[in-house]
Amino acid sequence: MSRLYLLRHAKAGWALPGVRDFDRPLDASGIADAEAMGAAMRSRAYIPDLTLCSNAKRARQTLEGLAGQTDTGRVLFFDTLYSEDAAGYLAIIRENGGAGSLLVIGHNPMTEDLAMAVSGDGEEGARGMLNHGFPTSGLAVVRFPGDLAHAAQGGGYLEAFLTPADL
Repeated sequence: MSRLYLLRHAKAGWALPGVRDFDRPLDASGIADAEAMGAAMRSRAYIPDLTLCSNAKRARQTLEGLAGQTDTGRVLFFDTLYSEDAAGYLAIIRENGGAGSLLVIGHNPMTEDLAMAVSGDGEEGARGMLNHGFPTSGLAVVRFPGDLAHAAQGGGYLEAFLTPADL
C-alpha cells in the first residue's frame, strides 16, 4: 500500500507590479495555514517519504510552513509542477513513485484535477468535500494498493480531504 498526499500551496498575496506570478509569496494567512496543515499531518501520521514541490515561491514557502511542524521526508523541487497539467503531475509522480508515500505541493487546477482523476472511490465525506473545490492549503490523501510508480487514473481511494477550515 502507498499514499499520495496532494497539497495545494497555501494562500498567496496578489501579484505586485513587476513581480512574476511564479514569485508571489504567501500572505500572513497562508503562512498560518501551512503551519496548521503541517501540524494536522503530523497528528494524523501523514508523513511522506518523499516530497515533490513546485519551485514557485508560494509552494516553497508552503513547504517551509509544513516542515516547521512535521517531517516532509526527502525533498525534490520541480519547475514543471508550476506549469504541467494533471497528466504531467501523474507522470512526475510515477517517475518518483518508489517511495511508500509521496507528498506533492502544487497548484490548481492541476492538484484538484489529479485528485479527482486518481480517486476511483473514496470515503463519502471526503469525496463530497473535494467535489466542492480544492482550496489553498487543501490536502487530499489518496491510498493506492501498490507502488506509486504504477498509480493510474481511478486506481486510488480518497481516504481524507482536509482544508484549513477543518483544522
